[in-house]
Amino acid sequence: MLTQGDTETTRRARPRRTRAARVTAGVAVLLAAGTAMRVGGLEWGVFLVPMVAFTPYFGVAALVVLAIAVAARSRVAIALLLAVCACLAWCVAPRAVGATAVAEGRPLRVLTANLNGGRGDVTVIVDLVRRLDVDVLSIQELTWSARQRLDAAGLEGLLPYEVTQPAPRGPEGSGVYARHPLRERGGLFRPVGHRMPVAEVALPGGSAVEVVVVHPVAPVPPTVPEWEAGIATLPPAPAAGPPRLLAGDFNATLDHAVFRRLLATGYTDAAAATGQGLVPTWPAGRGLPPLVAIDHVLGDARVRPVAVQVHDLPGSDHRALFADLRVRP
Repeated sequence: MLTQGDTETTRRARPRRTRAARVTAGVAVLLAAGTAMRVGGLEWGVFLVPMVAFTPYFGVAALVVLAIAVAARSRVAIALLLAVCACLAWCVAPRAVGATAVAEGRPLRVLTANLNGGRGDVTVIVDLVRRLDVDVLSIQELTWSARQRLDAAGLEGLLPYEVTQPAPRGPEGSGVYARHPLRERGGLFRPVGHRMPVAEVALPGGSAVEVVVVHPVAPVPPTVPEWEAGIATLPPAPAAGPPRLLAGDFNATLDHAVFRRLLATGYTDAAAATGQGLVPTWPAGRGLPPLVAIDHVLGDARVRPVAVQVHDLPGSDHRALFADLRVRP
C-alpha cells in the first residue's frame, strides 16, 4: 500500500521525467536535422562544413541519447533516434568494413604525407619509404628547405625521379617522387588551392599511371567557397587512358558532399575499401588525438586497394597514409 510520502515522491518524479523526455526529444530533433543535412548533402557555410567532418561522432552521440530516451520513456525521441542511428550507420559503417582484398594486378605502393610547412620530420618519411617499399610519394606543404633535407636524408637514392613544385615557406608547395621514371603532365585540370602537380609514372608491366597530388585550401571562414571549388575541379575518374590516382590532403572527409560527388565519378577511397576509413589522420601533435580522416588515396576502377596503414609523422599536424594497391594493365 502506498503511503502519503510515496505518493508525493511519485508526483515529484513525474515532472522530472517529463522534463527529461522533452529535453531528450529536443536533442533528438537536432540530431535528426543534422543527419538529414548529411544524407542530403546540404552543408554550407563556415559552421556546417566543418561540422560534417564529425559525422561518425554524431553516430556515437545518437546512441547515447537513444539510451537516455529509453530511460526517459520518450516515444518521440526513441522513434527519431532509431531513424537517426539507422541513417548514420548506413553512412558510416561501410568504411569500417573492408571488402576482401584482390591481389591481381601490378603492385603500386603509395605514401602521402603533409609536411606542415616543411616542419615534418623528413627522416621519418625516408624511413617509411624504405620500410614500406614505397613506389610513389605524394608530398604536400613542401618547402625548398624540406626538399633539400629529403635528399640529404637519402630519398633520392630510394625514389630518384621527382616532379616537385616547392614553395619558400607555408602550405603552397607540393611534389611527387617515384621509383620509376616520371613525366610531368599539364592541362589535366586547373588547380584551385595550393600547387597540385600531375605526373605519369612509368609503372612496369603495362600503361603508365597518372598521379595527382591533391591539396585544396582548408575550409576556414574566408576560404570555404575556394575549398569547395578546389575539390569540385579535381579531374573525374577516367574511363579510358592511363589509370589515375589522387593522393594527398583533401581537407575533406568521406562525409562532405563535394568529396562524395568526386567519388561518384568512379573513384574508390583506399582506406574505406580496406576497412580503415574511420582511422583519423588530423590533427596530430597538438595535445589531442587525431579526430578526422582528411588524407586520402583515391584510385579509378582499374586500381584495387589491398591494404592501408596510417603512421605518425613528428613535426606535422597530419599523419602519413600508406596504400598498397594493385593496378590492372
